[in-house]
Amino acid sequence: MERDLSDSFTARSASSQPVQWPLPKGVSTPAPRTPSRRVTMVQWLRRVHGWLGLWGAVLGLLFGTTGFLLNHRGGPLKISTGAPSVTSAELPLPSPAPASPTDLLRALQQNHALEGKPGRIQREPARTVAWGDGRLQQPEHWSATLVTPRSNTQVEYWVGNRFVSIKRTDNGLLATLLNFHRGTGLGIGWVLLVDTLAGSIILLSITGVLLWIGTHRRRALASLLVGGSIVAGMIALLS
Repeated sequence: MERDLSDSFTARSASSQPVQWPLPKGVSTPAPRTPSRRVTMVQWLRRVHGWLGLWGAVLGLLFGTTGFLLNHRGGPLKISTGAPSVTSAELPLPSPAPASPTDLLRALQQNHALEGKPGRIQREPARTVAWGDGRLQQPEHWSATLVTPRSNTQVEYWVGNRFVSIKRTDNGLLATLLNFHRGTGLGIGWVLLVDTLAGSIILLSITGVLLWIGTHRRRALASLLVGGSIVAGMIALLS
């Protein structure tokens, strides 16, 4: 024998009390319970924590890999990043003759398409040096570097010569990734990008702690008491 589903169906309200359906006349449907501020805050923290974790994972993969390689760049567990490729050349001195190492570097970049961000620039004055039993006058010496994550170009010039010595070192893939980790040869855009990673890690830590406190109030209080006692004890021992 079939029964009328509308007569036998029951629903449960937010207070977990059975409610007959359809409702009797004069009885309204129980209003849904409004989430508390604590529940709303925990939900918001979870969303923020998740998005920050997604962004941090993108750059975190790069910095985690390169950090591992940097940690093993020497010692008994050394991991080789591959031998670099080194090339040398002698280029004619730009005309008119540069008046400073900075002018020389700028002229070489324009005339020979040398790439890189200017690094260390030195200008050693002329001086007298010992040579066998006598003494010689050493001319002024200029040196400069152009740096990119993929390569390093060294420029040397002795004032009075008609040529400039160039030495270029091309890095392998792993060494290039390490230079990205160090920020070698990169501009302000990369610096700001890495700052966002650092900020996301800080906010991840804060939101993680707040989430744990919001879901474990009693444990959080106990942890704060124990942690405060340990810190107070350490301060007392060191003072």
